[in-house]
Amino acid sequence: MKRVALAASMVFGQLFGTSAFAAGDHGSEAEAQDMVKRAVALIHKLGPEDAYKTFRDNPGTAFNDKDLFPFVYDYNGNGLVQPKNKRMEGKNMIALKDVDGVPFVKNMIDIVKLKKKGWTSTYRFPNPVTKELATNKTYCEDAGGDTLVCVGVYVNDGAK
Repeated sequence: MKRVALAASMVFGQLFGTSAFAAGDHGSEAEAQDMVKRAVALIHKLGPEDAYKTFRDNPGTAFNDKDLFPFVYDYNGNGLVQPKNKRMEGKNMIALKDVDGVPFVKNMIDIVKLKKKGWTSTYRFPNPVTKELATNKTYCEDAGGDTLVCVGVYVNDGAK
């Protein structure tokens, strides 16, 4: 009986403990900026395809830390890398708007085209872990070849 209880508690912890930890452990603005800089450097070192594979295929690494992960668009708004929502890869997202009508992908691209790097204004988008609507802002930098690398941070734990 003790083994069943122990096994059940381990399964429960794996199912619910990990998500609870991930949902509550948010990365900072400084960590997001650092991750973008490291991602851009990796693209220049390995080339886009190998770097993109690293971003996609390595959960729990330096490119998937807390709730931070890099995503990549080209200047036309095509999703090149989106580790937490692979359905967005290969699709043009330039017209994507949040629930308030903010064209956040277009804003990311415009900032990078104008300044080469910078933060977006806030927008609301579902948290990939909790699936709840959350307020975000995103730091992006030019990665060369008409692409940009971005990492978003949560401004608070959720927005209704």
